[in-house]
Amino acid sequence: MVPELPPLPALTRSEGELVDRYLEMVDLLGRINPSRTTDTYTALRAAQALVSRAVALKDALTTMHLRGETELHHGTLGRALRVLDGERRSGLVAVVPEPRVGPPEA
Repeated sequence: MVPELPPLPALTRSEGELVDRYLEMVDLLGRINPSRTTDTYTALRAAQALVSRAVALKDALTTMHLRGETELHHGTLGRALRVLDGERRSGLVAVVPEPRVGPPEA
């Protein structure tokens, strides 16, 4: 049985758009990450898509600003990112550590 995910925190439409566009960018950056990807075509396609996703992220933030939403509530937005697997997804952007050489630690 799959465990039930916690509910998303209450977000404005603009905040939801911001979170979605941010995670799209993170996913694309993970596909471009040269320490993880194995072929240039996959990275190229992700890089091409990154341009339009960056514009969508900028538009989401612009909309929030124009509506008077001048603060990002990082606690609430952070919870939303965690519910949407943002920690794992953003981890794919990090450089893969070098493999350990030598005997395992006791």
